[in-house]
Amino acid sequence: MQSTCLSRSFFGCTRISFITAALLFGTLALAGNASAQEPPSPQKQIPESPDMAGHAGTPTSLHELVQEAEQKNPQLAASFHAWQASRNVPKQASALPETQLSVQQFSVGSPRPFAGYSNSDFAYIGFGASQDIPYPGKRQLRAHVAEHEADSMEAQTDSVRRTVVGNLKMVYFRLAYIQQTLGVLQRSDGLLNQVQEASEARYRVGQGNQQDVLKAQLQHTKILQAIAHHHQEEGLLEAQIKQVLGRPQESADIVAETLTLRALPYTATELLQRAREQNPDVHSKQASIRQQETQVELAHKNFRPDFSVQYAYQHTGSQARDYYMATFGIRLPNRGRQKAELAEAQENRERARQELDAESQRVLSEVQQQYVRAQTSEERLKIYSDGLVPQSEATFQSALSAYQSNRQDFESLLSGFLDVLNLDLEYRNELVEHESALAELERLTGLDLP
Repeated sequence: MQSTCLSRSFFGCTRISFITAALLFGTLALAGNASAQEPPSPQKQIPESPDMAGHAGTPTSLHELVQEAEQKNPQLAASFHAWQASRNVPKQASALPETQLSVQQFSVGSPRPFAGYSNSDFAYIGFGASQDIPYPGKRQLRAHVAEHEADSMEAQTDSVRRTVVGNLKMVYFRLAYIQQTLGVLQRSDGLLNQVQEASEARYRVGQGNQQDVLKAQLQHTKILQAIAHHHQEEGLLEAQIKQVLGRPQESADIVAETLTLRALPYTATELLQRAREQNPDVHSKQASIRQQETQVELAHKNFRPDFSVQYAYQHTGSQARDYYMATFGIRLPNRGRQKAELAEAQENRERARQELDAESQRVLSEVQQQYVRAQTSEERLKIYSDGLVPQSEATFQSALSAYQSNRQDFESLLSGFLDVLNLDLEYRNELVEHESALAELERLTGLDLP
């Protein structure tokens, strides 16, 4: 949710910056030839930027970057190794306790080893082995607890993978918006040329005023600032993508492909069902419940005693015969401690159930919210493409004709131009919002939308 909020804030600021830049650029073009009346100080030319003519390099598809992130992202690699490590725990938990071997030497008359071994009937050398044996069933239950923990780690690894990919998509969409907004300004430059030609025609006949030229000088500096802001935002986004990919920061720049509208072929009910079945966070909580349930069974089993067996052989240094000794022991549990362990396991089981319910509700709520967001965004995109954008262009052309025939003022013409530019930028921003919502649905449901 945090990345979504940041995305909205970023797009809003960027849209305002570029709208302002276009306005300044338009005013600058209108006042460019103001020399008939008292001319102000000459304007500086805007330095040509490579981005003004399009980004150099071949666009990199999002699919390629996703594959690279899955292979090279260090956070994902760390999570994968943690899961692989957890798969080795069940074998350790189900193994018997370590076997203990012992050597004994008993001498008489001297503290030195073996010094008095042969001068007393009591001296001997002994060898023994002992083994602790848990009550039947305990080892299997411990292994099951570890297996469920490994299942939870596997689901968490999938969750990390989806989060990494989701974050990559969000930043990629923002980068595509920043890079392609420049194309919008370039296309609007054609409209500005028409405005400039009309204003020059009126200015030559003395209908212009010096105020427009003075405004152009001020706006010229502001557009330089807007271009610098554009480069800053683009650089920040590329740095984020390189971090996700594990690339060196000094590596080549990333050029995003043109965003296209994807359809959502699933209903809300289908998406909610997929989230219940395939969401890794829900799977992790389900595995945690199974782990805690097994832990309760183990706590009950721990009320049963454990056993130990021991065998020893003793060889004397005299004519006495050798000794052989077998021992069988029972380790009785502390019932007070075991009752506390059982109560703890039961409370943890209830906690895991409540966490699963909370996580399920959170995931399903996010799915529903993103579905509504995607559907609403798709409707707004249709309104933009079928209504607002063509209507604003028609209005601008009408205003331009009226201005050329001296039937409309310059401010109305400029307002019409800004409507064309603003609506185009808003459409592209809405497209990013739509694709971001689909990316969130992919993360939550495990679907790969075409």
